[in-house]
Amino acid sequence: MTKELLKSTLAELSLAENSTSIIGIKRGIERETLRINNQGRLSSLPHPKKIGSALTHKYITTDFAESLLEFITPATDSAERTLNQLRDIQKYTQARLDNEVLWPMSMPCFIKNQNEIALAQYGSSNVGQMKTLYREGLKNRYGSMMQAIAGVHFNISFPKSFWNRLQVIKGDKTDSQSFISNGYLGLIRNFKRDLWLISYLFGASPALCSSFLEGKESRLPFEKLGKGSLYLPFGTALRLGDLGYTNSAQSALKVTYNSLEEYIIGLKRAISTDSDLYRTIETHSDGSLKQLNSNILQIENEFYSPIRPKRNALAGETPIDALTRDGIEYVEVRALDVNPFSDTGISLQQVYFLDVFLLYCLLNDSPEMDNEEQKISQKNLEQVVNFGRDPSLELIKKGASIPLRKWGEETFEQLALIANWLDTAHGTTHYKTAISELNLCIEDSDKTLSGQYMSALKNSGLDNGCFALELAKQYQVKTQEHQYLELSESDLNNESAHSFVKQKEIENSDEVTFDEFLTAYFK
Repeated sequence: MTKELLKSTLAELSLAENSTSIIGIKRGIERETLRINNQGRLSSLPHPKKIGSALTHKYITTDFAESLLEFITPATDSAERTLNQLRDIQKYTQARLDNEVLWPMSMPCFIKNQNEIALAQYGSSNVGQMKTLYREGLKNRYGSMMQAIAGVHFNISFPKSFWNRLQVIKGDKTDSQSFISNGYLGLIRNFKRDLWLISYLFGASPALCSSFLEGKESRLPFEKLGKGSLYLPFGTALRLGDLGYTNSAQSALKVTYNSLEEYIIGLKRAISTDSDLYRTIETHSDGSLKQLNSNILQIENEFYSPIRPKRNALAGETPIDALTRDGIEYVEVRALDVNPFSDTGISLQQVYFLDVFLLYCLLNDSPEMDNEEQKISQKNLEQVVNFGRDPSLELIKKGASIPLRKWGEETFEQLALIANWLDTAHGTTHYKTAISELNLCIEDSDKTLSGQYMSALKNSGLDNGCFALELAKQYQVKTQEHQYLELSESDLNNESAHSFVKQKEIENSDEVTFDEFLTAYFK
């Protein structure tokens, strides 16, 4: 039934008056990467001033740690342009690092002790202090090691012309923004149902440095490699599993995506509900705070979801305020490992696949999804994270067991239909090529990123950390050879200089104490 519905919708979208409505998909990428010294150890140097202010720079900031860089591209309607922007930003940054390289993996390098991981600093302003205190809260709740994990976030919005034509095809009579918000929520529900496929295809963290476990025992069936590496024989994306971004307290939140109001209520409840667990985190000896508050979530950003509904916020506006004001503008996919075989951490093939996959999630029927079904999708994800390349693996679909391969084949049949429609609309062939190439991974798990990584790692005869360091040095050379294409060195110099001016303006504009600022913020 679903396939026939999809065919019918695509036939309507392919009519002459609708055929070009999908042109203008906008994407932005946020790529995280650790700064590493030439011996493969975590950098102990602060965020380089030559790069700019981490608080206000448009393109280069930090995530949890001083050493965890985050590169942000502006939204554009060209996948090639977006990746070239990312290369430009990386070239600019790499040229200003002092004997350091960019770590090409999601799971961190060898870190002897999590106290080596210095919290990101953003200056003396109230908003800068809040950002650092939020990170201290994360450290005290989950430990710094988990926060040193890097990922790639993929932001996407579909053009207004597409939403207008789809609304006519669906015969929907609601206002335009409600239709768009509900469409993105349907996409999110289906994305969660099929999230396992992203982990299977693009999970690239089946191995890690044993230092990550900090001497703790793991229930996972790790095997040893070299002097200090661990891996799961059939693993795909340890970053998305129990070792990665998890919060046991969040499992009871029951944040669902059946309506925007329901989602907002769920998140508001999470950031206003006191946690017995986090209430035990005391203040420092001088009375200063160790977290923003003792609620289940300090702020919305602490909610570890693989995909988020988003709207660009105005100055001083929280993410929830922005969604409440004008609905959903785009979605942020947060489930991507750093691709170790791409200098940018994400390949053009992946971008084209995500265009197709997210439209598959959007155009298919998307029934309401309760918390129990979300638990099932999470269980499927955990199975693929730990055992995804096991050819006998079965998942749960609509209450019944189904071989991963069978589910994958069924999904790729529909992805091929969407790829054909997209290529026809754009006058290209790259969508069909991407789907055809990645379809081979369903039959042969060695072709997945995790399969390729384990094969290359074992063939290298190196430990995981040494192998990743070799990749980092290769990409350093490639980055140096890259010529600026979208953002010139002059553009980036100007942005870096201006970022310090903006930081100083923010610091000079503060009129209340930090305690007063926090009190007002949480009102």
